Amino acid sequence: MIKREVVRLLRSNYPIGTRVELVRMDDKQAPPIGTQGTVKGVDDIGSLLVAWDNGSSLHVLYRVDEVKKL
Repeated sequence: MIKREVVRLLRSNYPIGTRVELVRMDDKQAPPIGTQGTVKGVDDIGSLLVAWDNGSSLHVLYRVDEVKKL
């Protein structure tokens, strides 16, 4: 289980509207590396909810996937 402090920090670092670019995602249906998107929120387990520019909505999993802020 993820600590509340970590979720608070993620929400602070990735506020709604933050633009990100995909660096790595461990999912067969992942958008291509380099795809950009907009953060829609952070859920209670620390996943970034992203609206990817290509139409995908796969979440960025904490400590599994990686994005960089633009």
